Amino acid sequence: MRINNIQSIQGAMKAYRKNTEKVSSTEKSKFSEDKIEISESSKDFQLAMSAFKNLPDVREDKVDQLKEEISKGTYKPSPQDIAKKMMSDSKNILG
Repeated sequence: MRINNIQSIQGAMKAYRKNTEKVSSTEKSKFSEDKIEISESSKDFQLAMSAFKNLPDVREDKVDQLKEEISKGTYKPSPQDIAKKMMSDSKNILG
């Protein structure tokens, strides 16, 4: 294949370059910098979760107190408290 009219090809290339320059300059102006904002309630939630994660899994003082009461024979839980706890646990299990 032979191209005879080089001037018309150069003219087309010049027009193409102008169009691509316009497109690239408008694309740059359309986009702005990304930005993240965290709400105050989210910050409060993060603070609360951080404090919660630092709590011990077992309250050693409560366990020691109950062990002592059981060994002395003074641990007497009320039947009502036991029943309430059993009912709340069954609700959690059954959904």
